[in-house]
Amino acid sequence: MGFARGNLETYRLHRRQLVDYAASIVGDRARGEDIVQEAFIRLGKATASREVAEPAGYLRRIVRNLALDWLRRHAGEVRLFDTDTGIEDAIEDRPSLEDELAHREQLRILAEALSELPERTRRALEMHRFEGLKLREIAERLDISVTLAHSLVFQALDHCRRRLAMRS
Repeated sequence: MGFARGNLETYRLHRRQLVDYAASIVGDRARGEDIVQEAFIRLGKATASREVAEPAGYLRRIVRNLALDWLRRHAGEVRLFDTDTGIEDAIEDRPSLEDELAHREQLRILAEALSELPERTRRALEMHRFEGLKLREIAERLDISVTLAHSLVFQALDHCRRRLAMRS
């Protein structure tokens, strides 16, 4: 399976889910579309010189990294160009009291959301997000398929996002 056919099929099968994922991170569907397209280009470059064992997982990681990079850049731009922010605040890398309180509330909500998940789903998310394990490694540890590991992580993330959205 060559570059165009295999990667195009991966893109076609996972595009909607990847756009949803990127949009949930950056908060904008159009930006999510842009990120997924950029990720597809990067997947093409990566697979031109080597074979990728799990192109869908690799593409998802690229999407995640690009979305987080965009968030970091965007947050920095907002801080620098926000007219209500003094230069000292823009330079200082410490969150405001309001931000700290908001983050604590988000952490409390996430802890509640995690406790509401079935054990295997919660464990899959913890292994993926906190321990940095790949889906293949999660599948091996939980004795499940990679597809089910992906589904469990996605379900857990979706549950956490919905719980956060309920409080916003």
